[in-house]
Amino acid sequence: MHQPDALFSGLQPAAVWKHFATLCRIPRASKQEAALRDALLTWAGGRGVGAEIDPAGNLVIRKPATPGREHCPGVVLQAHLDMVCQKNSDSAHDFSRDPISPDYREGWLVAEKTTLGADNGIGVALILAVLECDAMVHGPIEALLTVDEEAGMGGARGLAPGVLQGRLMLNLDTEDWGEFYLGCAGGLDVNVARSAQAEPLASGGEGWRLVLSGLRGGHSGVDIHEERANAIKLMVRVLRSLEAAFPLHLSELRGGTARNALPREAEASFVLPHGAGDRLAVAVAEFQETLRGEYRGVDDALHLAVAPCPIALTLPVAEQRVWLRSLHAAPHGVRRMSCQVPGVVETSNNLGMVDLGPAGGACNFMVRSLVDSASRALADEIVSLWALSGTSVETSGYYPGWAPNPDSALLKTCQAVYRRDFGADSTVKVIHAGLECGIIGAKYPEMDIVSFGPTIRGAHAPGERVEVASVERCWRLLTAILAELC
Repeated sequence: MHQPDALFSGLQPAAVWKHFATLCRIPRASKQEAALRDALLTWAGGRGVGAEIDPAGNLVIRKPATPGREHCPGVVLQAHLDMVCQKNSDSAHDFSRDPISPDYREGWLVAEKTTLGADNGIGVALILAVLECDAMVHGPIEALLTVDEEAGMGGARGLAPGVLQGRLMLNLDTEDWGEFYLGCAGGLDVNVARSAQAEPLASGGEGWRLVLSGLRGGHSGVDIHEERANAIKLMVRVLRSLEAAFPLHLSELRGGTARNALPREAEASFVLPHGAGDRLAVAVAEFQETLRGEYRGVDDALHLAVAPCPIALTLPVAEQRVWLRSLHAAPHGVRRMSCQVPGVVETSNNLGMVDLGPAGGACNFMVRSLVDSASRALADEIVSLWALSGTSVETSGYYPGWAPNPDSALLKTCQAVYRRDFGADSTVKVIHAGLECGIIGAKYPEMDIVSFGPTIRGAHAPGERVEVASVERCWRLLTAILAELC
């Protein structure tokens, strides 16, 4: 493992990686961006550029135009400060205090056991490098660095009309170099909660703990079409099978740690009759082989492990049935592919988290769609499913999709610069992931918006990595577009 300072000092462009190194040092989980935001506010003050924190907690930094270019169109550079915090179960990393420790491998910067935060830290670093560079030619620049994007887009939601003056916006939050994005999915959350009266452990039983691990996980929007396994859905399948073979009393079921990440791990504890251990071990081993066969080539490291554990309380059997049957029946994955944008997911759902104990618990579904009415319809299906058992359900966090504008003048400029400077044609895409562009565009309907970024793989999962060469190309492209707009 490289020492962080030595690692970053060898990467180009140095100005961008210097700022990404700062982001790696300062924890920035969603809703906990204050330390980073305050550090950047102080940095902006030292640079002599105007900066403010808006009522929603976003940081807005304004850099005047190059002298003589004040008449050029104002450009908003936009990225979000927070990152998804995911780690492997064998990692002791504490995202509230520990720095991210990446390594360099064959042209990629990677965090082995945690997320890297390249999503969207590279975008932030690119913007900070622009604000710091005195050699660039550009018109008026506004940097909009939002908070709470990964946990509900709270910063973009709270952005007030009239804060931004620019009418062109470059969002730097996509993950495939050479592609310009012109539209994205909207969505909402479905939150389920149900309470119960815990029951004491019945005599004649023994406790067991079952762990499912080794899944790839990933971004619930970008990777949903790859049919990667969902640890929660698979754990429920196993439990229902065991429930049919044994008098099983569930105590706990937990899985997933982020609403917008495919669950990689899940665990359950339950009570079986004394002497059932040998049969249980055989059943678990058989199920592991079955699941590995189903997900061969997708999640080959899938692993099931069972061991004795102490249990004092269990969930009532009637509640156990409601939870296991409802979670088993609940949708997950791609619902519909787009007819308007071939090859792109239109509507999907991620069962991202469950936290169930003897006294009840909660789970979360994140619904996405390029068609706003379709996301609401799928969310209503989930609400209706749980309503059959009288379960409390709420929908929250709705945000609109970003409708493509194929006549975008900014897009034409971006494409022309890319063709001129890189000798190839770029592609135009619509992404199933949620970007803040739709929310910001709804507040600033006259704003022309395009999104691009470096090549990032494994976002929202441990092992996240960014291609170093693509960051350098993004820097060249960004500075060239700003100059062209003058």
